[in-house]
Amino acid sequence: MYLKRAAYKNFKKLLRPNKVLILLGARRVGKTELINFHLEHVEENTYLKLHGEDVSDVKILEERSISNYKRLLRNIDLLVIDEAQAIPEIGLILKLIVDNIPDIKIMATGSSMFDLNNKLGEPLVGRKNTLYLFPLAQMEFSNYEKYPETVSKLEERLIFGTYPELEQYESWADKEKYLNELVSSYLLKDILAFDGIRNSDKIMDLLTLIAFQVGKEVSLEELGQKLGMSKNTVENYLDLLTKVFVIYKVRGYSRNLRKEVTKMNRWYFADNGIRNAIIGNFNRIDSRMDIGDLWENYFISERIKFQHYTGLDVRNYFWRTYDQQEIDWVEESANSLHAFEIKWNEKRKVKIPGAWAKAYPGSEFHVVNKQNYLDYIL
Repeated sequence: MYLKRAAYKNFKKLLRPNKVLILLGARRVGKTELINFHLEHVEENTYLKLHGEDVSDVKILEERSISNYKRLLRNIDLLVIDEAQAIPEIGLILKLIVDNIPDIKIMATGSSMFDLNNKLGEPLVGRKNTLYLFPLAQMEFSNYEKYPETVSKLEERLIFGTYPELEQYESWADKEKYLNELVSSYLLKDILAFDGIRNSDKIMDLLTLIAFQVGKEVSLEELGQKLGMSKNTVENYLDLLTKVFVIYKVRGYSRNLRKEVTKMNRWYFADNGIRNAIIGNFNRIDSRMDIGDLWENYFISERIKFQHYTGLDVRNYFWRTYDQQEIDWVEESANSLHAFEIKWNEKRKVKIPGAWAKAYPGSEFHVVNKQNYLDYIL
């Protein structure tokens, strides 16, 4: 069964003549399936679909001339290019098409933000709209499942995450096998194709260290010492990992207090299943010591999906002072400030840190637990 994606509601609004709609997301999150779903219900009379990793399709686009593209797109209303980042000079190609083929609509998918930014950014200024696609969100599951089913599947989602293809596997062993294959075959594919990046073992070692420090400040110098690489190399690898949607970087929040910690960052995984595959731990939650980390990572990844799909315009942070007062998650918008404490044990009493309450008296404080988390991600 195809689950209709939350990103799809903006498709028609953003898919406009003489604009490129760019669909970005990690490999295997369902970009191709979303496009195929659209093509099955397409309003355009005719479309042409190309794939950036198909040599013959790349050859068709190779001659960068108006006459070539007019021949290619004669009587075509919609051009679709899957994995567009694999095509050399794709930005310049799309610019030429957009500027010279009247009323053409274009969709392009990419799994690598750094490639697409470098190749699309400058040529397509003012000519593109962007959508992000993530592993399945609870707000998408909830269109098909009732509350008791959501409750019963929470443990599974904490451990295996929500990559779409997991839905076709019933046994936990098959889900584990799928995630291990995903990590070994696809996770670093875009990074390793990047010029000068060859050391996959070091990147996996770095991800393993990050996986054991979810929700904690990370020292780049310490990571470099453990991995035998420079701080700058560590920083470069982490930046690339964020741009292929494996991890998120969260900065420290500071506006009022000199004692607020801001120099180090925290890191979260875009999907719990990827994190657990990297550390090789798919044990059930009643036998795990890291349930707090799993819960925090899961809620934050779901909250980020919610922000993107609902158009919530906020900046995300954590907050901590040098005397160890802290808040897990902070969202700042133009008109509001929200602080979130994320706790697995709903019986645990939580009070707002005194330094936060004093420094930010107009903020709202939320305690997120198993009983109320859906209120923040649906």
